[in-house]
Amino acid sequence: MKFNADEIASVLRQEIEQFDSQVDVREVGTVIEVGDGIARVHGLSNVMASEMVQFSDGVEGLAFNLEENSVGIIILGDYLEINEGDEVKSLGRLLSVPVGEAVIGRVMDPLGNPLDGKGPIDATERRPVEVIATGVAQRQPVRESLQTGLKAVDSMTPIGRGQRELIIGDRKTGKTAIAIDTIINQRDSGVKCFYVAIGQKDSSVAGMIAELEKHGAMDYTTVIVSGSSSPAPLQYVAPYAGTAMAEHYMFNGEHALIVYDDLSKQAVAYRQLSLLMRRPPGREAYPGDVFYCHSRLLERSAKLSDALGGGSLTSLPIVETLEGEVSAYIPTNVISITDGQIYLQPDLFFAGQRPAMNAGISVSRVGGAAQVKAMKKVAGGLRLDLAAFRELEAFAQLGTELDKATQSRLDRGYRMVELLKQPQYKPMHVVDQVFGIFAGTRGYLDAVPAREVGAWEEAMLTFIHDRKNDLWQKLDETKDLTDELEAEMHAAMKEFNEHYLTAGGGAETKK
Repeated sequence: MKFNADEIASVLRQEIEQFDSQVDVREVGTVIEVGDGIARVHGLSNVMASEMVQFSDGVEGLAFNLEENSVGIIILGDYLEINEGDEVKSLGRLLSVPVGEAVIGRVMDPLGNPLDGKGPIDATERRPVEVIATGVAQRQPVRESLQTGLKAVDSMTPIGRGQRELIIGDRKTGKTAIAIDTIINQRDSGVKCFYVAIGQKDSSVAGMIAELEKHGAMDYTTVIVSGSSSPAPLQYVAPYAGTAMAEHYMFNGEHALIVYDDLSKQAVAYRQLSLLMRRPPGREAYPGDVFYCHSRLLERSAKLSDALGGGSLTSLPIVETLEGEVSAYIPTNVISITDGQIYLQPDLFFAGQRPAMNAGISVSRVGGAAQVKAMKKVAGGLRLDLAAFRELEAFAQLGTELDKATQSRLDRGYRMVELLKQPQYKPMHVVDQVFGIFAGTRGYLDAVPAREVGAWEEAMLTFIHDRKNDLWQKLDETKDLTDELEAEMHAAMKEFNEHYLTAGGGAETKK
């Protein structure tokens, strides 16, 4: 058998080039105890905080508690197959999730595994779940408007791109409805939306996804689900995973919106993990660092400076209160971190006012800076007027005889309340909102019976779109209310009211 020297030389050369002298060294530990989504492991002496580890059955975990003789691991998956004595190896990397266009339109768990049956998520990039928030010098003030499509919100508590606006209220008061309407309203705005469901019923999440699909919103939305049946570690990690996916767009000069529904359930999951790890409990048995748990999450929402591309991440955290207790531990924590709150009141909800926003307690700390100029001019004193109307209404219930001026203020208040009512899944264009609120604040509704306000508004908008489309287009282009445009709006309202009121409720406009 002959050997070709050149062949042998080329094989040896190839082997030498490909030779890797590095030895694959990994730390291995042993499970001491396991249960309730956590494991205690002995032997991982060099593991770092938040480092990923892998159990012998392939399930991954996260180093959560670094103690003298053992490491507390939170298990990101099924912990029932893990047994005492199993081997655990450290992976030398942080938890990361897939990002980019591949995740848009998908439903997944916090680890990036698909839940929608549409096959694997073929992402080319990944981002670490935990990153340090951008600093002050890398941001710019919030000035650009993010329209929710809800008259009550856009007129009184405007939200800007890069803002964090808390939605707070008791259960079943329409918190999720506001968030979903905001997502639906982003259809043509180029904003990518992320909805993180934490501790929600799977049936509720499925219904919400069906609504998003029905309105075409899943084309630009990603849903991250960690339902009520998910283990506490996944509920704790879910908001950070969603934020990492949304940040990808912010750092690429685009705009993203993220909804955390809700952070009170994430705090409960974090409390559960902390108590199981025997961390010292504080107020309401929450660990001392539960504030940091939320602050490091919400501080990642920002409007980046122009040097970094000017991208933004806007967040709408949701917090559930018990019996309207806004001064409880988690609500006060999140209120102090966010740039304002929309407070939903059960009394208003059950009285038929939807959205049930309390104008007195609700506030946007960014305020008019992020508001469309035209809206700012027509709705300037609306929030204070509505809060004053509520006080006046309570006084009028005492049966006191009211003077004419007070009665007229009350009557206008009732009409404004009716005007701000809005059906679910029907967000309105900002110019349509401006026309409606202009009519209410300038007295064009005073002659319309309160129960007919909704029908009047619908007929008025049809009239504007059909007969005064030039005026609508001008307002849409400038987004500002000049004296000339205001005069045209007054003329249009007078013309419409003449038709509407003489025809006894819109018969003329329906022809």
